[in-house]
Amino acid sequence: MAEPAYTIPAFRQRTAEDTTEEYQRVSTNFGKGLAVIQEELHRMRMATKAQVDSLAIQKEVKDMMAKRTDLLEEFPKMPDFLVALRPHTVWEKTPVKLFCTVQGNPRPIVKWYKGGVPVDPLSAPGKYKIESKYGVHSLIISRCVVSDTAEYSAVATNQHGTATSTAKVTVKRPAGSAESCHLGLVPHLTEIHPSKLEVTLLDRFPVSFGVEGGSISLVCTMVVVPDLPNVPPLAQWYRDDKMLKPGKLAEMSTCGGAARLTLPHLAKDDEGLYTLRIFTKDGTAEHSAYLFVSDAAPSAAGAPGAPMSVYAYDVNSDYVLVAWKPPNTVNEAPITGYFVDRCEAGADTWVQCNDAPVKVCKYPVHGLSVGRSYHFRVRAVNSAGISRPSRKSGKVSALDPIDSERLQGTDEGAPSAPGQVVATRNTKSSVFVQWEAPKHHKNLMGYYIDGRVVGSKEWFPCNHKPFKHTRFVVHGLIPGETYTFRVQAVNIFGLSEESQESSPIAVEPALATPSAPYGITMLSSDGSSITVAWKSPKHCGGSKVNAYYIDKRDADTLVWKEVNLAAITERVCTVDNLTEGVFYEFKVQAANMAGVGVPSAPSAPMKCEAWTMDEPGPAYDLSFSEVRSHSLVILWKAPVYTGASAVSGYFVDMTKKGSSEFVTLNQEAVSHRYLQVTGLEEGETYVFRVRSVNANGVGKPSQLSEPVCAKALPGTTEIVAGVDEETGDVFLSLEACEICETSKFVWSKNYKPIGDCPRVGVTAKGRTSRLTFTNPDKDDLGRYSVVVTDTDGVSSSHTLTEDALNTMLELSYAIRHPIVPLKHGLNYEILEKGHVRFWLQAVKLSPSVSYRFIVNDKEVTSGEGHKISHDVASGIIQMTVDHFTRANEGTYTVQIHDGKAKTQSSLVLVGDVFKAALKEAEFQRKEHIRKQGPHFSEYLYFTVTEDCTVMLACKMANVKKETVFHWYKEDDEIVPDTPPNVMSGACALPVPLFSRKDQGIYKATLSDDRGKDTSVFDISGQVFDDIINAIAQIAGASASDLVLQCTPEGIRLQCYMNYYTEEMKTVWKHKESKIASSEKMRIGGTAEMAWMQICDPSDKEKGHYSIEISDGVKTHTRTFDLSGQAYTDAYEEYLRLKAAAFAEKNRGRVVGGLPDVVTIMEEKSLSLTCTVWGEPTPEVSWFKNEQEVASTEHTKITFDGGKFASLVINKVTPDDSGKYSINVRNKYGGEFVEITVSVYRRGEQIPEPKLGQPKMATPAATPSKSPAPPSKTPTPTPSKSQTPAPSMKSAASTPASTPVPKSPTPTSKSPTPTPPRSVKSPTPPRFMKSPTPPRK
Repeated sequence: MAEPAYTIPAFRQRTAEDTTEEYQRVSTNFGKGLAVIQEELHRMRMATKAQVDSLAIQKEVKDMMAKRTDLLEEFPKMPDFLVALRPHTVWEKTPVKLFCTVQGNPRPIVKWYKGGVPVDPLSAPGKYKIESKYGVHSLIISRCVVSDTAEYSAVATNQHGTATSTAKVTVKRPAGSAESCHLGLVPHLTEIHPSKLEVTLLDRFPVSFGVEGGSISLVCTMVVVPDLPNVPPLAQWYRDDKMLKPGKLAEMSTCGGAARLTLPHLAKDDEGLYTLRIFTKDGTAEHSAYLFVSDAAPSAAGAPGAPMSVYAYDVNSDYVLVAWKPPNTVNEAPITGYFVDRCEAGADTWVQCNDAPVKVCKYPVHGLSVGRSYHFRVRAVNSAGISRPSRKSGKVSALDPIDSERLQGTDEGAPSAPGQVVATRNTKSSVFVQWEAPKHHKNLMGYYIDGRVVGSKEWFPCNHKPFKHTRFVVHGLIPGETYTFRVQAVNIFGLSEESQESSPIAVEPALATPSAPYGITMLSSDGSSITVAWKSPKHCGGSKVNAYYIDKRDADTLVWKEVNLAAITERVCTVDNLTEGVFYEFKVQAANMAGVGVPSAPSAPMKCEAWTMDEPGPAYDLSFSEVRSHSLVILWKAPVYTGASAVSGYFVDMTKKGSSEFVTLNQEAVSHRYLQVTGLEEGETYVFRVRSVNANGVGKPSQLSEPVCAKALPGTTEIVAGVDEETGDVFLSLEACEICETSKFVWSKNYKPIGDCPRVGVTAKGRTSRLTFTNPDKDDLGRYSVVVTDTDGVSSSHTLTEDALNTMLELSYAIRHPIVPLKHGLNYEILEKGHVRFWLQAVKLSPSVSYRFIVNDKEVTSGEGHKISHDVASGIIQMTVDHFTRANEGTYTVQIHDGKAKTQSSLVLVGDVFKAALKEAEFQRKEHIRKQGPHFSEYLYFTVTEDCTVMLACKMANVKKETVFHWYKEDDEIVPDTPPNVMSGACALPVPLFSRKDQGIYKATLSDDRGKDTSVFDISGQVFDDIINAIAQIAGASASDLVLQCTPEGIRLQCYMNYYTEEMKTVWKHKESKIASSEKMRIGGTAEMAWMQICDPSDKEKGHYSIEISDGVKTHTRTFDLSGQAYTDAYEEYLRLKAAAFAEKNRGRVVGGLPDVVTIMEEKSLSLTCTVWGEPTPEVSWFKNEQEVASTEHTKITFDGGKFASLVINKVTPDDSGKYSINVRNKYGGEFVEITVSVYRRGEQIPEPKLGQPKMATPAATPSKSPAPPSKTPTPTPSKSQTPAPSMKSAASTPASTPVPKSPTPTSKSPTPTPPRSVKSPTPPRFMKSPTPPRK
């Protein structure tokens, strides 16, 4: 539908006769000699007034946007001021105009009052002039005098109500009088009261949202003149028109150019309309905004919200009547009652006052103590649980009241439902809701308003505290979304029934006139005309701005003249017919379907003189796009005045807000009219300017841009490049985070609007706009951007690169020429039983897919030997060949058709690839057959235990009690000590003390009536090495530190471990040099240790020794330092043991020939003969019953050749019976050998022989200094002696030389020289053996 043509309102036709006459009267008061002073004074006055008017108009615009509560014309509406009166300060004898904009239905009547007295124009002809046109009402006071200083009111009335707007007018005298002058010369003040400060509000707190238990601060910044730290402005805070006092629940501060209210402990009691009122020199400055406080998370799911406004009424000495307001219930179960708790002031313990929930919102609390103070709180109850407690009440003392307030409730029951609910447009994120009051009020507390998105079943609360009026602005809605609303009335008995729902309404700004344009700047002048530009209104009023009107005036006059009668659609205008050398001011009004908006603030005075500089004029219309946390894009328009040559580029300067130090962002001038700025600080506010450049230099900078904050809009999205899945079109798309009815998507390429272009097409649907390329190619590469008009800067850009375009073109081709995409091409796998499965997987299949398998150019169908199937969910198509043979070699192909898409995949299975597949299939067939009987589920493998025992293990399956298990090595059966238990599912064969002798082929067999299975394990080569390494790993970890042990042959270093075998990789080192086994350095070991012996040590063998045990991965090292005292002690012990061994070797001894017992008949001869040995030749003595026997005729003793000793008794008699012994000894020692002789008479029975007790003849020996080895140390086998082997009947005379069990070396004691012959040595036992001394 076409918009109606704009008609100039009648009230724009103005005459200036009165104002001109008044100005001429004023100007005659100044002398001609003061012309220069007048010009300067007027310029300063106009500049100051422009700033004040600008701030005032900003306030008017914001107030108008905050109060925009237009209703549809068909509904009645009480008067409401869209633009309220504002205070004015003027000079004496100058006129002032008060104006306001009022709406209402029917149209309200406006009356003017001065100080509460009606203004009558007839009482002072020419003094007052009252006008009323198109809802704009004005009062003009001409020739103001000081007595006109007063508070003026505009009262608007219709049949639905009354509304009032007030403003103060202050009239001042020029300099020299009692009032301060216009130039700012402040007279001396003895005291400055806050009400004498000039305060201008800047950033104001918006509509805010909080949650119970949280905190929030409402802040309003301001400019204070003069700014005195010790005299802050007087600020008052109100909630729902009730003044707040500072306390724990409301913290207030006014300092540092800001007024702040902090609510540290939010509760729903804090919800309401908050107003900041600051007393200024000209009256008061106010700002209001609503604070919404929502319920905190419930203590139990579905529990109600907390009650609020707990108050104690009817206070007495023994009871208190407590009342409260019920919470809103939207989706929760209905409230069934309330619990009231009390707490003594100063305590933290709460006591429940009622045992059963009370159903009404009041309760008398009894049992109070007289004179004590209490706090109260309330909890709501429903079927889901109990709510959080309310905020506690104020402190109440239980005293007899003098004048108590009584809560009367004569009407019983909840109120009736409210009447018709009407929702109208308000702003882009709020809706104005009004309703009819219920017919039966019943002591109403207020109303709860609920809303929901059309199409949703979930209602949400719009307020959390009962609202007293029948109209409410619902904030925080999603722009462009459609909602419906309902209302409930509240009293002490609960909530009424819900009202009927309102009609659905989209969240859009109310239709109003646009706000004022701003930023009027001069672009050029030729001496008779000035070209000016301005910026669009910040608020279009819900309709497209379709016209601008410009007014001008001589800076020395007060009369404005229209520049254009016809509407101007562009934001640039050349004003002609000007006088050169005169200063002019301009103001602009914007118009839309609703009418003409308020005028802009007057521009700064502009002198009409011809521009002749060579440099270009200023760029203009600076705007921003794609504002993000760390970047933005700034755009501008080329200067109108180019100078002496064409503009060749631009410089962009930036500074932080409040700073005057600009930084140039580009070192070289850019030729295009945009620049992406990066490296911004998130949340920081910046100001920009642009300087144009031509061949003659850099021109004057542009007007400063609007401050822009580096912060992305909530919900900001970026342009998405993609390809339409249905058509294959390449497109760019943006989903706007906000939009309104008048919004449009403006697409640009390299920041030049695209407009109607055959290469692209633009479509929009809802919040989304799409730019579709007709036939994309390299000419379409570039940076594309889109701006959503009539929003808070919704915009985005995307750079289309060649790679990205090629990728999308490939995808577009695939969509337009569809194929069935495959995740996996045709492949095969060998299944159990030797079956072969051919398969492929598509990304997606539809139920209507068709396909066929072709093998060697012949189609194969599902039948005997082949099974063909597919699964739509997984996208798999497969064929299974039951019996795979040589005949199956060849090429396999699958052809697929799915709708319009098709594809095929092939697999060539010939040659070595086929042979490998056939081999695997045959193996799987055999495996399947094998597993039908008893079989090995895990073939033979080895493990090594902690004691280094090698275990050969296997696992079986499908066995039964009759299954037989056997072990074999090299086909010889091994019968373990413990029979294998096949039913356990596992068998193991231990191989202790593993060494090279255990190499070979081991076999395990498993058989029963169902079949037989065999597992073979070859322990040789690498397998043998792996076992040795596994043993070395455990043995090396268990290895002890090196231990020193001395022997007669030398010094030995020993390392004990769990197990040692020579096959382990062990290396002995001396001073980091490897030691090879030799006569000097002997290397060996036993099952429990490894040793290295230094034979005949010398000083060369001192130093650091180590043993390294390698397991193939890790090397285990143990060390010993054989030097210093350690070497000295060891060497001395070695010498001692060597001397003892030498003595043992050369001592005297009997080496054979003597019996243990001799029984002989009397009269016979007895010969006791033996062989002796010793070096030097030993001495021989014979004894009878421990008495030495001398050689006689009866007893003859001989010792021949130092080798053969004999005792011959001729014709023995019973007296010759007894214990005989021989003592063989030299200087190194000797031994006794005893013989028992029994003589019996002829004819007597031969007596039983009695053996003598052994007695050792070795002298005492010194103890050994060698450390004792561990008890489990094995005894090494000594070398064979060079001496003759002893007789079985000889015994050692040095028992200390007997080796300790399992000791590697003997720990014998060194013998001492033979004792004197006079000392009788006991006869040694003949059953003891002397050890063979080791060989050097």
